[in-house]
Formats: sequence, C-alpha cells, structure tokens
Amino acid sequence: MTETVHGVRLGVDVGQVRVGVARSDPHGVLATPLVTLARDLTTAEDAVPSDMAELIALIAEHECVEVVVGLPVNLSGQHGPAARNVKAYADRLADVITPVPVTLTDERMSTVVASRRLAERGVRGKRQRAVVDQAAAVEILQSWLDAQRRRTR
Repeated sequence: MTETVHGVRLGVDVGQVRVGVARSDPHGVLATPLVTLARDLTTAEDAVPSDMAELIALIAEHECVEVVVGLPVNLSGQHGPAARNVKAYADRLADVITPVPVTLTDERMSTVVASRRLAERGVRGKRQRAVVDQAAAVEILQSWLDAQRRRTR
C-alpha cells in the first residue's frame, strides 16, 4: 500500500469564463469551496495569466501539496476540445507552480451534479452561476479524495 502525502490540495474546475477553486483539509477527507476566479484570456504567451497568479498565491497561502484539475472527458471517454483546453491550462499551471504537482482527474458531470445540488438547496439563477464553479471544484476534489482513500485502504 502506498502512503499518500498529507497536506492541503486544491481542486480546480477550469471553465471558459471562470475557474472554480476548492480546497481539502490537510488529512484529505473533505473538500470545501474556496473561490471563483475570472479566467484571464488576454495575457501574452510569455506572461502568467492573472487567474494563475491568484492560484499561485492560494497554493502558497494554504501550503498546498498538490493541485487536482478536473478533465472534462466526454461521456464516451474521448477528449474533445474542452478536455484539450483544460489539459493545456493544466500544463501551463504545472510550469508556473513547480514543484507542486498538478494531477488531472476525470470530471465527467461535475458541473451537472454541482448545479443539481445547488438547485436542491434553493440556489438558482444568478446566485447559482456565481458559485457553481466552486461547487464543481468541490465535486472534482471530493471524488478524487474519495478515490485516493479507497486506493490506500
């Protein structure tokens, strides 16, 4: 059995417009929403986009040991344009946060599940759009944490 490294992990849901961020507790049991960042698509190739700069600050602030990025795989298991976009984002993020590792994890349906859970709690419309990215990041990170615990039992 492999022992997982204890420490805070960030879960990241990369969208076209926003980046949802969640964090785990140091023991890797529970994911909680943290923040929604505006996606910066205007930065030059050789510069760090402002959303990644904010992630760098969050990683330092929470002393994160890993970043888990949701990869939007198609229901058929294929990598479409959205998955390629997220992979490129994760690769660039990994370059700027070295040596903190970036892990990609299948996040099929995370936004759908997050939206449904928010609606069940009565969060709809503009209020839902404001927090759905954070909720999706929680779904991504919680699923990953649960899978890690199952693997190490």
